[in-house]
Amino acid sequence: MSNPQPNVTAYLATQKKTTNKELAAEWTLIEELYNEKLWNELTIKLVTFVRHESLQDETALLQLYQNFLSTFETKINPYGLIQILEVVVDNIGDKKEAIEFLEKMKDKVKICDEAVWYLQVMQGNLYLSNLNDLNATKKIIEELRDVLEEAGNVTPVHGKYYMLASQYYRRVGKHSDYYRCGLQFLGCSMDEYPRDQWAQQAFFLGLAALLGDGVYNIGELLAHPILESLKGTENEWLMELLKAFNTGDINKFNDMKKIWSKIPDLAAQEVKLRQKISLLCLMEMTFKRSAIERAISFTDIAQETKLPAKEVELLIMKALALDLVRGEIDQVAGVVNMSWVQPRVLNRSQIVGMASTLDTWMGAITNMEKLMENRAAEILTN
Repeated sequence: MSNPQPNVTAYLATQKKTTNKELAAEWTLIEELYNEKLWNELTIKLVTFVRHESLQDETALLQLYQNFLSTFETKINPYGLIQILEVVVDNIGDKKEAIEFLEKMKDKVKICDEAVWYLQVMQGNLYLSNLNDLNATKKIIEELRDVLEEAGNVTPVHGKYYMLASQYYRRVGKHSDYYRCGLQFLGCSMDEYPRDQWAQQAFFLGLAALLGDGVYNIGELLAHPILESLKGTENEWLMELLKAFNTGDINKFNDMKKIWSKIPDLAAQEVKLRQKISLLCLMEMTFKRSAIERAISFTDIAQETKLPAKEVELLIMKALALDLVRGEIDQVAGVVNMSWVQPRVLNRSQIVGMASTLDTWMGAITNMEKLMENRAAEILTN
């Protein structure tokens, strides 16, 4: 036997009898929109209405869905429907039931890819935050990764996905993946992120930048406004440490050891951190030199990186293998001839240095141009 159809008229009449005058007025407006079949306006209204403090109860929200929303859910925008149901699901006590509820909704919103993706992200959040099911969370992240990358444009779901993925990667200790997804989230949805959580997020991203394998473009984080939220906090020192890494300032790194070594994750990875800042130091040495001055001696590298002479060649080989720099090692002369350094987001002083290099280059071109003009007659005669 099929379930009886909800009596929408009776349900709305009951809701309007609430002693909360504000809520009663809201229900009256909702009834008018429903009776006039203004589905778009009704959807927009319900997206905000379900967040009313008087409705934050599992029973109230489920009744709203079962007795009202379910009667026209196929007539409204699928993405808007999932926005409404997000609040309903948040208030369902049994999170396994919440996931099953969402699973049943997939067929109802399948005509809208973004709604399906949004629904999957919601399931992922439930698996991760409430059920601690890392395998199920990972499966959803991997399923959505390629789909969203092929979407062709940034959708409202991208930010939600990157937040889910970054939280998962932080939980499992994958620093570089957390860093990447964390920055992508901020690029999509920073305005939606609560300001009182900026400092904590900046701290986590800063640690991930230092500890993450393959993360050498630290300037990308330094250029992001979220890092400013660390100012005036107990973790303000992290900004200075990140700046030291970005420029390969090993003296600063050593001077700050008493501070950063208090963080267990950093103290446990001191060898790894020293290798990373040494590589960044080599990159900075290469970047600062003009194209005609990139024959860098092993002695200079040892002096800048504070490494024993016997370890310099290994450092260079590591940098070449990671494609941080390109060049050729001359073991006989004890130099490396650099031809390229991996592009990075630059700070102000690095930009000033590049401008100076460009000025020198332009001056050389101007001098050559004048020389050609002065000798033009001689060249043409000969």
